[in-house]
Amino acid sequence: MSADVWLPIPPDEIEDLPEGLAYHFWDGAGEFPADPADCVFYAVPYMRPGEACVRPLPDMSASLRVVQTLTAGTDHVEPALRRLPSGVVLCNARGVHEASTAELALTLILASLRGIPGFVRAQDQGEWQGGFRPALTDKSVLIVGYGSIGAAIEDRLAPFELARVARVARSGRTTARGPVHPLTDLPSLLPEADVVVLSTPLTESTRGLVDAGFLARMKDGALLVNVARGPVVDTKALLTELESGRLTAALDVTDPEPLPPEHPLWRAPGVLITPHVGGPTSAFLPRAKRLLRDQLRRFVNREPLANVILTTGTARDAASS
Repeated sequence: MSADVWLPIPPDEIEDLPEGLAYHFWDGAGEFPADPADCVFYAVPYMRPGEACVRPLPDMSASLRVVQTLTAGTDHVEPALRRLPSGVVLCNARGVHEASTAELALTLILASLRGIPGFVRAQDQGEWQGGFRPALTDKSVLIVGYGSIGAAIEDRLAPFELARVARVARSGRTTARGPVHPLTDLPSLLPEADVVVLSTPLTESTRGLVDAGFLARMKDGALLVNVARGPVVDTKALLTELESGRLTAALDVTDPEPLPPEHPLWRAPGVLITPHVGGPTSAFLPRAKRLLRDQLRRFVNREPLANVILTTGTARDAASS
């Protein structure tokens, strides 16, 4: 049996791949490049629908050892892993998207506060519209989801003379920058934040986390920024707050996604929408290649893999299902 590796980047474009494996290119479209039953390491295609990404998995169950995503979130593949035998390791792309996603989070914050969408519309009409706008300086920012992306967002906020940065993760801990609060502290933190940034993974505990109660606790005039996953936010509840004018929002992800042309979120007041572009930038490819090369070296040398999210058949896998 061949020890095959399926890569979403042509293997000849990745330098110094380890020897001893048979590499095949598959980007999620068209016919399979080889027999899925021989695949031991499957790097999931990037920016493809979830159903395309998981299509070969049922036929890989006999030999598969590693599923490697090129996304920070793994919610699009986890359900399909439940049908695989025990011992398959799922890894995410920690280290690939932090810079680009943090850049976009900062862009959305600044563009929303400083009214850039309105200026662009005025430019289209040849109108000169001055006036005062809020600054990011002196604001309090709450980061919900303080993993590597959340930390990268704080890195980029550091020069802006903020009044305060509060951090929230699934469980509390202490960092060099200060405390990370557990999710249970959200009710007391939300009323103090001028900007709330969502960078949490989509899990059963975060699905619908930003519901009517969450939004009601945000202060009047606060900005909600979502660079996480669309279903973290209850779209109907958010629409209610936007249409009332009490809150504003900047969304790189939505629920549903893609957002249909007739959806009312497009036309809601005070919202800036980008089409899930936090990751796909010029920074992606070199970091993705570096990750794949490193993981495959670890795999060949039988070293522990990086960025392990779960192993099928374990307690963690059962909890995620």
